[in-house]
Amino acid sequence: MKQKIVIKVQMTSDKCRTKAMKIAATTDGVNSVALEGSSKDQLVVIGEDVDSAKLTCVLGKKLCYASILTVEEVKPVEPKEDKNTVKDESTCPPCPRFCEVVVYDRSPSYCFLM
Repeated sequence: MKQKIVIKVQMTSDKCRTKAMKIAATTDGVNSVALEGSSKDQLVVIGEDVDSAKLTCVLGKKLCYASILTVEEVKPVEPKEDKNTVKDESTCPPCPRFCEVVVYDRSPSYCFLM
């Protein structure tokens, strides 16, 4: 089950942001890490089987303050079919590597020197 975790972390500088992102990125099960919020103080972690409590605890120890804002399940995005797109079923399958072409000549010439 893929989940999205939003953690509010005390990050006052770019160095703190980089440190928080490195900690989150090296955690088991994390697929992606991003920053959100008006002052870039929210860390968004997306992954499978991520221990949000443990991650928040580690961030709190390293950066002085961290708290979980939300944990929610990420639903897979289903591709939408365009109703205007017509599937062309008249396309032939790809030709094999070596094709053999047979030509029938209705009026064959019997001269072998040509």
